[in-house]
Amino acid sequence: MTSPHPRRRPQRRSEIPRGPQQTAGLQEVRDALPPAPGSCTVAPAPLPADEGVPPELLALVTYHCRHINAYLARAQHLKTLHGDSMKQWQRLVLYALTDALAHNHLLVGTLAAYLQRQDLDADLLRRYLQSPDPDRYITGEAVEHLDGLTGAVPEEAAEPVWTGIGRRIARDGG
Repeated sequence: MTSPHPRRRPQRRSEIPRGPQQTAGLQEVRDALPPAPGSCTVAPAPLPADEGVPPELLALVTYHCRHINAYLARAQHLKTLHGDSMKQWQRLVLYALTDALAHNHLLVGTLAAYLQRQDLDADLLRRYLQSPDPDRYITGEAVEHLDGLTGAVPEEAAEPVWTGIGRRIARDGG
């Protein structure tokens, strides 16, 4: 007797490593990251404990993810615009990908600086960052960005760029 359901096609096996292979490979990439130039450690200044995620952190993630996704989409779309010109494609795709990477790095560093400021255990922060060295992510720009998000007053006369952007993100909600 034949089944009333059509026969399932055999599932294709992807050549892209997944699972433990990919996880180990990503860890190798993270371990190879050099410490950031001008990396810093943030002095603890914990806010009162609250179980909810601060809205400025949610807005921060929304803001940067929106930009990261736009740059990644641009990199993917370039094949249709410049697929016939290697010179144009390589230049534009690397611009888009490095801009996405910069946003991602700033986002991770700002969140790590926030957690460090909240006096999160250093071992726990290293585990969350999947890195033996949080200084790979916490840069002066990340701390300035956090200061803007949290409403800190900059020490310099002119407000740093990322402090101003952080203020705008906190004010506008992303």
